[in-house]
Amino acid sequence: MEPPPDLTKWRQAQRAILLARRLAAPGLQRAKWDRSIEARLEAGFPLLRRMVVGFYWPFKGEFDARSLIGKLRTQGARVALPAVTEKKHPLEYREWWPGVPMKPGAMDIPTSEGTSVLVPDAVFMPPVGFSEEGARLGYGAGYFDRTLAALNPQPLKIGVAYELQRMPTIYPQLHDVLMDFVVTEADTYAVEESGLKPVTSAACSRRAEALAASRGLPRS
Repeated sequence: MEPPPDLTKWRQAQRAILLARRLAAPGLQRAKWDRSIEARLEAGFPLLRRMVVGFYWPFKGEFDARSLIGKLRTQGARVALPAVTEKKHPLEYREWWPGVPMKPGAMDIPTSEGTSVLVPDAVFMPPVGFSEEGARLGYGAGYFDRTLAALNPQPLKIGVAYELQRMPTIYPQLHDVLMDFVVTEADTYAVEESGLKPVTSAACSRRAEALAASRGLPRS
């Protein structure tokens, strides 16, 4: 499938459509979807309890991971929020806990202030859109792609989204990093060479454990 002549312009148009679609979903409906996504993450990724987990402060109707993050902390995980330290540079993940000092970051999204910088073993990735090939359409600044390109070994890359954000393709380029999994309110998907494959919670857990072992995760 050939990409559009102006891929940047096409992606901008898709972002506008998908963001409007997500924001148009009623708040009560999104809250119901969030509970379903949270349950799928708990069932499919028990290994997160022993990891450093990078998450995000919800923005423009994204899945709100904070409830799950609170549970993971009580189960032994350390968690961290991303911060933009410089334009066109990788994100810096700073440890977070309830009551930690916060400050507005890029786009006024809160981030931790003055806490330890951590390297995540797993990252929750909130796409604007996600494709059948397991690629993520972000906000266009490229921070996640640069961050993942700088990490070795790669963390577990877990996309969290609603089904209404699904799209056939983003016409991925060399810099676009595929996710390992995508979790929505409807299903859990493993990203394979052929694209998204629905998996049970048990199969997801086994696959995540195998990927983590192959990458030497957790790092500590």
